[in-house]
Amino acid sequence: MHKVYYQPEGIWVGDIMPYGEDGTFYLYHQRDTRNPEPFGEPFGWALATTKDFVNYKDFGESLERGGDEEVDQYIYAGTVFKVGDKYHALYTGCNRDKVRARLMKQVLLHATSDDAVKWEKNIAETLLPPQEGYDDRNWRDPFVLWDEENEEYMLILGTRVGEDKRLMTGRLVKFTSKDLTNWEFQGDWWNPGLYTMFEMPDLFKMGDWWYLVFSEYSDGNKTRYRMSKSINGPWITPADDSFDGRAYYAARTAFDGERRVLFGWVPTRDEGGDPSSYLWGGTFMPLEIVQRADGTLGTKLPDSMLGAFGEAKAVEAFELSCESGKVEQVLAADAGSTYMLDADIELAGDAAGFSVKLAEDAESGLAYEFRANLREGKLEFTAAPQYPWFQVNNMGLERPLFFKGEGTHHVRLVVDDDIATIFVDDVALNARFCNKQGQGVALTVTDGALKCANATIASLWRQRTVL
Repeated sequence: MHKVYYQPEGIWVGDIMPYGEDGTFYLYHQRDTRNPEPFGEPFGWALATTKDFVNYKDFGESLERGGDEEVDQYIYAGTVFKVGDKYHALYTGCNRDKVRARLMKQVLLHATSDDAVKWEKNIAETLLPPQEGYDDRNWRDPFVLWDEENEEYMLILGTRVGEDKRLMTGRLVKFTSKDLTNWEFQGDWWNPGLYTMFEMPDLFKMGDWWYLVFSEYSDGNKTRYRMSKSINGPWITPADDSFDGRAYYAARTAFDGERRVLFGWVPTRDEGGDPSSYLWGGTFMPLEIVQRADGTLGTKLPDSMLGAFGEAKAVEAFELSCESGKVEQVLAADAGSTYMLDADIELAGDAAGFSVKLAEDAESGLAYEFRANLREGKLEFTAAPQYPWFQVNNMGLERPLFFKGEGTHHVRLVVDDDIATIFVDDVALNARFCNKQGQGVALTVTDGALKCANATIASLWRQRTVL
């Protein structure tokens, strides 16, 4: 069971609709029981709140699902926002059985609350049904914000044209309203021709920049972003337009007054089948957004989570050097199943790369590996050795890296049972691994020299509490 990241016992966390207010984050989320399979029993929105991502208060189901004959048999993703003293939820209602039989459509519905815990639904009012020409089975995940410039509410949602999911017809469409009751359809808002469908769109401003966050419904399955100086674009694609790799999905952001945090989930894997396949839902992992000087975005572990770890044990500074090939230094033969590693890494300018090996077995040498491949300019998760131990082949677990070894770089690794998260400076990569061989952790360098300083390993001492 995970001790750092949030996953209620016996439950797999699906899409999260985050809302932040006065230092508290509200995690409205779908709970999958895996009975009998992923995306099994119908669900509403459960609620948990947290201030530090260590301790949570669990309210159970907050926005209750409808019956098996109702339009919101499943409550898919939506958005929560506050106007005056009233909380609003615009959400996607779906009766999966009837949609498949073409007896119903996916529709947008409205609920209100005085305390953000218990909601009053207005099922009689079907809000914003699919417009003509769009796929009525893929009309979901609305996001609402107030457009100050035009003094109106703006709603964007993901859909597609036609029913052939092989075609790249996914787009975001836009509605506007002055009163949250009467909405006007504005047509396509962003149609890049790149994806079959969009999920979980999000729009926010930080400094002088607007950011559009979305998850691509395709083989890549990444949460990506675009940036613009205007709320309506045109949208610039940064050189690295994703927040993580394949093992982090459906992330939306929320702002609590101080921090803007991404709320996504690390998917589970089909351990009995193809190890490169992923299942819907998994474990919530927060990534706090960092804005760089050029406006592009990085991420970090929220500082409040550091309080979950005990006193760190220092690792003596060392150097590694190898003219041709790869050498390693063991940092801990048994780091345990849950720990955090921090280290400052300085590379010689011509070094091919370095890696952090985890779950390493001292006798066999089998391990998993986060590898900074500087010659190819990427951070990747793989197995060590790669042959014949094909455990993470073709899993899409990689991110671009744009430095060539100059300067000192900070590395942070968090291991929580079968989930590992690495940060190289402000570039994050999550992974979920199977068939763990050991609990050792080591550092390597390839074709060059490395200096490691200020390295520490801290074990978990304050287990997450859920009230």
